[in-house]
Amino acid sequence: MRRGTGRPHDVGAVPYRAGMPDAGRLLLLDSASLYFRAFFGVPDSVKAPDGTPVNAVRGLLDMIATLVTDRRPTRLVACWDDDWRPAFRVEAIPSYKAHRVATEVPGTTGVEEVPDLLTPQVPVIAAVLAALGIARVGAPGYEADDVIGTLVAREQAAAAPHPVDVVTGDRDLFQLVDDATPVRVLYTVKGIRDLDVVDEARLADRYGVRSGAAYADLATLRGDPSDGLPGVPGIGEKTAAALLARYGSLDGVLAARDSGDAGLTATQRRRLTEAADYLAVAPTVVRVARDAPVGDVADALPRTPADPDALVALAERWGLTSSVTRVVDALAR
Repeated sequence: MRRGTGRPHDVGAVPYRAGMPDAGRLLLLDSASLYFRAFFGVPDSVKAPDGTPVNAVRGLLDMIATLVTDRRPTRLVACWDDDWRPAFRVEAIPSYKAHRVATEVPGTTGVEEVPDLLTPQVPVIAAVLAALGIARVGAPGYEADDVIGTLVAREQAAAAPHPVDVVTGDRDLFQLVDDATPVRVLYTVKGIRDLDVVDEARLADRYGVRSGAAYADLATLRGDPSDGLPGVPGIGEKTAAALLARYGSLDGVLAARDSGDAGLTATQRRRLTEAADYLAVAPTVVRVARDAPVGDVADALPRTPADPDALVALAERWGLTSSVTRVVDALAR
């Protein structure tokens, strides 16, 4: 944002380079993953003029500026958790994210435990994204992961699909990796300036599986305590990868279990049999939805802010001028 003019500067005359390799590239943000990372990564001494912490807001805006500058997408969507713990997943596996429930609320699956200093920052993030004109998309009854999965599926079904980059700190989304489209995950484990680019070669090297779909099967067998998914007791990551390499998929592993295939040890067959109830429902929980009720999305990267006056007011009220300026400048380039 340019101080002195009272509004973000006009970048409408700045074209993208003709024939640039990333033309059409779609960047999907796992918003909650990023603003939680920002909250814990930026000191809460970063405050608005009235003393309210805005570390998550500032951190997320700086992330977006860096991503737009470094990755040069032409389309961008901030994907949102309209429901952090969807009922269909809880019905299948009641322990799903149960350890994160802060408050039981009748008629819901509970309220998520969120740091007190983060909660009031989330509406500010939403307001700033709206003023910038960056699409923010959720779906009733679904997580941001499902919104991402649905938008990826739509891109893959297009007559001329464009590359998709998914930015997240959540390994669950590795299941979307697909070199054919291509769909990559930009994993934030090393930070936003040193992203781990996860493609099929990276999955094979790190996890011993050949595709995103195989990673979902691996995650089902292995489980994930951070999400309350027990997995198959005694079947760890390496064993799961070996079974999938031998039988091709979770369905193949279960068919081998049921047929008495000699490739399974007696212990493996017993463990898979004892976990039959879990394995019958776990794929519904682990696999992201590809058909969430997401409407049409205006995902074009904005060249200028959608509401300059609102953006100026938000930046001044919350002390965000420098971060907003970085985002606006990144969009201009």
